[in-house]
Amino acid sequence: MEAAVVDVGSKLLKAGFAIPDQTPAMIIPTKMKQLLDDGSATDSSLAENVTVDPVVRGFIRDWDAIEDLLQHVLYTGLGWEIGNEGQILFTDPLCTPKANKEQLVQLMFETFNISGFYASEQAVLSLYAVGRISGCTVDIGHGKIDIAPVIEGAVHHIASRRFEFGGIDLTNFLAQELGKTNPKVNISLSDVEKMKEQYSCCAVDELAYQKTQYLCPVEEHTLPDGQVIRIGRERFTVGEALFRPCLLGLEAHGIVDQLVRAISTVSSDNQRQLLENTVVCGATSSMAGFEERFQKESSLSSSAVQPTLVKPPEYMPENLTMYSAWVGGAILAKVVFPQNQHITKADYDETGPSIIHRKCF
Repeated sequence: MEAAVVDVGSKLLKAGFAIPDQTPAMIIPTKMKQLLDDGSATDSSLAENVTVDPVVRGFIRDWDAIEDLLQHVLYTGLGWEIGNEGQILFTDPLCTPKANKEQLVQLMFETFNISGFYASEQAVLSLYAVGRISGCTVDIGHGKIDIAPVIEGAVHHIASRRFEFGGIDLTNFLAQELGKTNPKVNISLSDVEKMKEQYSCCAVDELAYQKTQYLCPVEEHTLPDGQVIRIGRERFTVGEALFRPCLLGLEAHGIVDQLVRAISTVSSDNQRQLLENTVVCGATSSMAGFEERFQKESSLSSSAVQPTLVKPPEYMPENLTMYSAWVGGAILAKVVFPQNQHITKADYDETGPSIIHRKCF
């Protein structure tokens, strides 16, 4: 049986067996609905109050919920059999606390009785997915944005940057903007999320964005409850906020400036290689016009070497940016488990959870 690969995000969990040229077998929401003691779901009218977010801003916060979620994923979804559990590789977000890493490996060996474990950082895995071992990953997640230089398969942590805003904040921003122009429409955040995925795009530059204030086609969108909402220039606000976070009220530079600043702290010998092998991942980065705007901002940056986006290989699945860390994990799993570089049950029994810091880095 192939090793299982699991990428637990703030919004989606991606899981499947280590087959790199295929999409993950399971892509499911991480958010869970609380059940009553008798196993039935709570009253739907109270649904907003009883949902559980086990992962917040990329990090696991509710371990009981994650255990329940993994029980479903591994045994029901992937078909593991109790008593015959296999090997598993997890993707690690940037800056994961040591305690979280130890708790995860402990959960897998002591509760799930796995035969082998490995974990690797998402930034490294996203580069593996496009055939690189050195470069820079810009990961626009649901709850955070990570910028991580990677040299020879190792994250340069001192130069890495993590920002506590991501896709959920962009959704809230879009809801706020739509509310200004549609004051009589009552729209849920989940509907705004769907509209963001359907309509959001990037203006080619700041000047083009300013022009949308005065000249922008308006479309009507019918919500599931029959209400009609109008969307015009708002579709450009999500993309613009990535390059000008001041729109969100944040005193921060845009993602290209942050990338250049991060790389400038790395040895000059490595800067060109890192900037010319930039990978941007996360569903938000797939919006129309994003790549063009990224390259435009790159051409205006202060860096002598312009950041250049790496194109995924043609044989890789479509929409690779949405689950590049999972694909990289599937590639790595084909190496670490056959070559016995992973943590075995014997390793764990001898050393305990701290073994993860010795064998997974």
